[in-house]
Amino acid sequence: MGTQDRRRHGRRAQSTRRRRKAEEGSARLTRRGRIALWVCGALAVLALVTAGAGAWVYQGLDGNINSADVDDKLGGDRPVNLSPGSKNILVVGSDSRDGKNAKYGKGLVTMQSDTLMVLHLSADRQWATVVSLPRDSWVSLPACDRGDGVPSTPSHSKINAAFAIGGTSGDVSGAAACTTKTVEQSTGLRIDHFMSVDFQGFKGMVNALDGIEVCPETAIRDEKAHLDMAAGCQTAKDEKALGYVRTRYSVGDGSDLGRIGRQQEFMKALAAKAQQKLTNPAALYDFLDSATKSLTTDEKLAGIKPLTGLANEIKSIPSDRLTFLTVPNYGREADVPSDKANVVWQYPQAADLFASLAKDQEVDKEKVAADSKNPVYATTVRVQVLNGSGVPGQAAKVAETLRTAGYTITGTGNAPDSAERSAVIHPEGLEKQAGVLASRLPGVAMKPDMDAMAGTVTLIVGADFAGMR
Repeated sequence: MGTQDRRRHGRRAQSTRRRRKAEEGSARLTRRGRIALWVCGALAVLALVTAGAGAWVYQGLDGNINSADVDDKLGGDRPVNLSPGSKNILVVGSDSRDGKNAKYGKGLVTMQSDTLMVLHLSADRQWATVVSLPRDSWVSLPACDRGDGVPSTPSHSKINAAFAIGGTSGDVSGAAACTTKTVEQSTGLRIDHFMSVDFQGFKGMVNALDGIEVCPETAIRDEKAHLDMAAGCQTAKDEKALGYVRTRYSVGDGSDLGRIGRQQEFMKALAAKAQQKLTNPAALYDFLDSATKSLTTDEKLAGIKPLTGLANEIKSIPSDRLTFLTVPNYGREADVPSDKANVVWQYPQAADLFASLAKDQEVDKEKVAADSKNPVYATTVRVQVLNGSGVPGQAAKVAETLRTAGYTITGTGNAPDSAERSAVIHPEGLEKQAGVLASRLPGVAMKPDMDAMAGTVTLIVGADFAGMR
């Protein structure tokens, strides 16, 4: 290995260690974080109802919740539901730039998603898994309705771009639909429900609790987040609270994974204080009023009753069977040296994780972490693409898609015979590399071949080839 190669691999390893450290930190915080907010919300709503509050109060909160007609915008090409009774709920922290939120980003499209995660509830409601999807995840975006009658062109970008594309016209339904389509295509999971929480509602919840104590180790000055915070423990409310959970580049390693950890730490403190403080009816109503006004859900969840039912289902799950993790990933810089800003999901670990959830199989977080310690970068997988589909130019088209994803393409051509089914052929010793590629191609199986080209994985593109996740 030459000097330049050693330096490049050293940078990759350093980047991976830095991101993994941030990810591990966020994983430790999550269990005490976002799920606690759900529990707190459930308790608060139940307290309000059982306290005999007037019907006008209930109706007022119920009417605050916005609904989005998502199902009619998703089309028919969706993942099959492999585990009836289980639920996959897509949760988005909306970074809308309308109205009071406009100052949080100049030159940006109207709608952005700041936080993205999938909550899986098992069919028997005995366990649940929450998977955070970093907003800097580099994924394939499907064609989406932008609200102007002209669909977007499929492309590759950050996963949070889907919310912006679908919300081009300012319609949350479109933003939700495009995000759902992107997550379904990337994960293979059938999404049952959608929820979005807006910035300003978050701030209102914090203010209803008279602020939340945070303890930054160093001063934070971030113009993008409108934050100027001294080091040490202090109470954050209003814009300071909002800036604290939004700040990224001015604290820690500057990664989105680090920000996920800070957000989860803040939510932990918010949930704990809410449980202590929301005994005052006025404070309780202010908290719930802000929470419900900031909330947009699919039509089936749009109401106090269905949301309370959902929260109660989560609350009933044993704490030791609530699993929280971030989808296994590494810095895209490892595959594309010029991209120092984004991450790509690590395969086959990410595919295995989502396949388990699709089948309603409980995830072992420690095993996921152990399996993810030594990623096989896409750029180290050498691929020959052969066309057996009978469609002219298919090999070149697929090869370009793989090249964009970071794989090293050694050549293209026609397969010796036509093929109904696609396959990844590999010689002895390249099982891991073949697994990385096959796990990104839905329905494509791996096949060992003693006579296969040494050092190269061969993709036979068959008539059934369905693209890349």
